[in-house]
Amino acid sequence: MQHALILTIFFAFFMVASLLIPTPMFPGNVFCKLIGISAVEYSLFLSAVFNGVFYGSILWLVFVVISRRFEEK
Repeated sequence: MQHALILTIFFAFFMVASLLIPTPMFPGNVFCKLIGISAVEYSLFLSAVFNGVFYGSILWLVFVVISRRFEEK
């Protein structure tokens, strides 16, 4: 349960940060360009979701690895 909460917080943090930062961020902007012209009107939101998933997952994995090391000791 704790891991799901951490994942949700990291996802939300990076999604909101991607929406507030005026420049395109990697990898969200790359995914939107791969999707093509059909998603132009939603590209800002899709980019934010992709960034939230990408960076949120990376930080969540780091959190899981560090917490397991602390539990082992």
